[in-house]
Amino acid sequence: MEVPIVANIAIWRLPPGARAKPQPIVLDPAPTSLDEASRALPQGAYTTLRTFGGAAVLRLDEHLARLEETARLSGVEVYLDWPTIRSALREAITTFRAPEMRVRLTLDTTREPGTLYISLESLHSPTPEQYEHGVLVVTRQLQRQNPKAKSTTFLASAGEIRRALPEGCYEAIMVGADGQLLEGLSSNFFAIRGRDLWTAEEGVLAGITRALVLEEAADEGLTIHLEGLPVTELPTIDEAFITSSGRAVLPVVEIDGHPVGTREPGPITRRLLERYNARVSREAEML
Repeated sequence: MEVPIVANIAIWRLPPGARAKPQPIVLDPAPTSLDEASRALPQGAYTTLRTFGGAAVLRLDEHLARLEETARLSGVEVYLDWPTIRSALREAITTFRAPEMRVRLTLDTTREPGTLYISLESLHSPTPEQYEHGVLVVTRQLQRQNPKAKSTTFLASAGEIRRALPEGCYEAIMVGADGQLLEGLSSNFFAIRGRDLWTAEEGVLAGITRALVLEEAADEGLTIHLEGLPVTELPTIDEAFITSSGRAVLPVVEIDGHPVGTREPGPITRRLLERYNARVSREAEML
């Protein structure tokens, strides 16, 4: 099947129902990113994952469950055919033929509820230098309207903030009305002080990568606080990092122009990255 691939992005439409077949589609104008593609598709739920070794993924069932849950939170009851989606995703990934891919699954909850869109682009992970030396982030006053729902309506406001980020800034960390650090625009945020780890639980979209990292942190013997650190306490932390499917565990060394610890990735962050990568090697499954 000849699939239109524009600017390293390809999109398939998968109708609801068992044994449905993915149909390639073309958007006009052609999107240059997955976020642009999502904004052009019908509004609904979305989830993002990546491939490992070109054809393996991590915890696909949890991603599909998240789509169904987000749809329910928006008042639409959808029961996806998981084996059909797995088969369609395998076909799309095989056709796209990139070394590694970023995958966006968008579930239509407005025009044709139950229709799923599979969008693929070549994966651009953080560079080895960013893992070695860390990245810079800023804080912004913002909070999701419905933190438990991963809805495409959030992508527009997130995109506006992202386009206005200072040069050299990697991510924006959202701060709630109570002054607590919540999450990144497309990541979860963690702060470390001593052997204590903070990450917000309420008011954030709890990512699947975040859950794995928390399990590894507990096994590492860290004391975990499921609450957002007050932004006023940022000068007291020793380490910080963000997580997402495409980033794994990415060290943060500067926030709002102020250094985090020694302005170098700390030992706990590095250890959690090692543990996460080992977990992926054990658990990533072929489609």
